[in-house]
Amino acid sequence: MTVLHVATTGSDLADGSAQSPLRTVNRAAALAHPGDTVRVHAGEYREWVVPVRGGLSDRRRITYEAAPGEHVVLKGSEVVTGWRPDGGDVWRVDVPNALFGDSNPFAQTVDGDWLVHDTPDAPRKHLGDVYLDGRSLDEVTARADLDTLAERTNVVDHWTGVTVPVPHPERTRRAWYAEVGPDVTTIWATFDGVDPNGALTEINVRRSVFFPREHHLDYITVRGFEMAHAATPWAPPTADQPGLVGPNWAKGWIIEDNVIHDAKCSAISLGKEASTGDNWATTRGDKPGYQYQLESVFAARRIGWDREHVGSHVVRRNHVYDCGQNAVVGHLGCAFSVIEDNHVHDIATRREFFGHEIAGIKLHAAIDVVIRRNRVHGCTLGIWLDWQTQGTRVTRNLLYGNQRDLFVEVSHGPYVVDHNVLASPAALEVVCQGGAYVHNLVAGSVRLEAVPDRATPYHLPHSTQLAGFATVQGGDDRYVGNLFLGGDLDAAYAPGSKHHGQSSFGTGGYHAFPASFAEYLGRIDPTLGDHERFHGKPMPVYVRHNVYAGGARGYVHERDGLTLPADAVARVHVDDRGDEVHLEITLPDDVERSAVPALDGTDLEPARYAGAEFEDADGAPVRFDVDLVGTPRDRGVAAPAGPLVYLRGGTTRVRVW
Repeated sequence: MTVLHVATTGSDLADGSAQSPLRTVNRAAALAHPGDTVRVHAGEYREWVVPVRGGLSDRRRITYEAAPGEHVVLKGSEVVTGWRPDGGDVWRVDVPNALFGDSNPFAQTVDGDWLVHDTPDAPRKHLGDVYLDGRSLDEVTARADLDTLAERTNVVDHWTGVTVPVPHPERTRRAWYAEVGPDVTTIWATFDGVDPNGALTEINVRRSVFFPREHHLDYITVRGFEMAHAATPWAPPTADQPGLVGPNWAKGWIIEDNVIHDAKCSAISLGKEASTGDNWATTRGDKPGYQYQLESVFAARRIGWDREHVGSHVVRRNHVYDCGQNAVVGHLGCAFSVIEDNHVHDIATRREFFGHEIAGIKLHAAIDVVIRRNRVHGCTLGIWLDWQTQGTRVTRNLLYGNQRDLFVEVSHGPYVVDHNVLASPAALEVVCQGGAYVHNLVAGSVRLEAVPDRATPYHLPHSTQLAGFATVQGGDDRYVGNLFLGGDLDAAYAPGSKHHGQSSFGTGGYHAFPASFAEYLGRIDPTLGDHERFHGKPMPVYVRHNVYAGGARGYVHERDGLTLPADAVARVHVDDRGDEVHLEITLPDDVERSAVPALDGTDLEPARYAGAEFEDADGAPVRFDVDLVGTPRDRGVAAPAGPLVYLRGGTTRVRVW
């Protein structure tokens, strides 16, 4: 096993020893073999690291790591100097196109399937970005716009219709515009009174920072770097999904302990590759993206989408922020992975562009994926699980200060959401079926929606093999031991909007759903045709032992639920102090009357369409044996509703990060 050293003082003609280090990480990548470690020493490296080979097993990895205790920065940008005044507060620079290699981000637009434009001919934003002292500037669509910049303090959220504050309004006084010529790219920018030649002024020039060009380079570890400034493209599930860092259709990567920021679209990609579809709904215009996404699942199976060849990645303890689309994205390639202990914030809050693939964590086909102990806040949407959410577990996460927290869409389960804090105005959106929600704190609205016109796949348990398709009639959900709080619905969705009308606080939105499978079958008209008899009939829900406070209301047929007086004090405060976060919950003493029997996956009714039990990836029944902060739950002892074993009346304050 060899350790190859890289240092800013090194040479690529050196042997890579500690005494004679290499100069670039790419040179070390060319030399590294399974079992080797590439150790990068302090400094700034402006390169796209492209591994040329992977490891052979979990024990024979190729590891890329920052030297212990040293700050190593990998950037997809270059410093630009020579700015000259161009009237008023505007500066101009001419950048040789040779700097960009074979792909100029200032010539490429943010575009693709499910990206939404105000009008078909609306100006597109570009993959390029300009950074002043590490902070990105906004793009405008014409040179003249730089002379009339005005500070924005509020913006309307595209999805909810709610007016929200701009998180960094000073950015709106710093903006750029570019024109690409045959030999140079001219960039005009305003820096709000700062001389760009006296500051660190950079532009992104590379698509990725650490990303293979070839598939199936398995078992690579990327550890301890700061990685930034990648011109990543829009990454829908029907396209190639390159990220700032990621495996590019491989198995067994570990991405850990990194600080990752300023990806134009997606930071960490565990996603799809191009041969199974690359924005064909947009480029061809002959079929909907939905149809191409169905086809991509079958195409992926033909090229080896299975546990033996793809997925099983670990993404942990990363700090990811200031990205335009996602902190973590993936379709198909994310299966069997673990995403844990990451701090994700400020994703898509600049609102440069809008589309239906934006979230802190956005996964399709998250088969047997575990998402646990992540802190996700300050995002337009925290976690979005879309299509084929099966065997997925979302557990012990802290979501707050987002416009929306958790959205699960057109999936059939089984999936589990347990011991989470969902504290944003729009806390939970259930546009699917087959879920189990256990011991969560839901301090915002709950939205329910059926999708009867889009059949999506489900799989054999713990496998990528397809078992069937189904539409979402709604229901087949389980709610046990959750604590629901009321709130202001107008803060979650704009009054009069579709989503406002689909939302409430608690499980009251299920009032019209049957309370048992026998009742469901009793509602079926046997005189109708084979499938017509089931169409439009919501499936049963299994709701018990939940607590409702602050005006939240429970399902009319709930067993052993507890509704606290509407006028009793009930509130949640997330005390964010940067590196330390405390959860403060105030409840009336009546909450102590709640007692939720201990349970595991065997106590939950199987998911109807998949015919599958609620199990961990190893096939054992899912266990709810620890609470939000890791306190063990006694299997034989009842506990209060909510995510904390010791939750009581009065004020409970506990450190959660």
